[in-house]
Amino acid sequence: MKPEPLKPLSHGAQNHCFGCGEANTSGLRLKFFVDDHKQVVAKVRLARRFEGPPGYAHGGVIATLLDEAMSKANRLHGVVAMTRQMEIEYLRPVPLQQTITLAGRRTAHQGRKHHCEAEIINASGTVLARGKALFIAIDRSLIERLEKRMA
Repeated sequence: MKPEPLKPLSHGAQNHCFGCGEANTSGLRLKFFVDDHKQVVAKVRLARRFEGPPGYAHGGVIATLLDEAMSKANRLHGVVAMTRQMEIEYLRPVPLQQTITLAGRRTAHQGRKHHCEAEIINASGTVLARGKALFIAIDRSLIERLEKRMA
């Protein structure tokens, strides 16, 4: 059985977001999709400017990738939330200039608390890094007020 094609995730990206903003020329410009397992996924090829150790991604960039995937997993469920706490496992170096996959999913929620997980996976299917986080849902109007203030 052939897997369903990926569906673009509509998430109302803020144009200058470091992770997903199209207008941020210094950012990652991530584009997320929804797979048939109801998780968000993105294919990424990191440029050399994101280097930490020679040929590999900086740890802070790895954390950002995982945070973005988990954040978009919340958006898939219509939730706008801020990261409250995040835990990262750096399992193997994440290579630059090679295609990697981000996968994120929401694992639990209760009231304003939303728990998510994400992984960075190489082309052969090896998990290079994983994260878990607690997000706190916020009112969308807060983001709208911040956007207006920055305009």
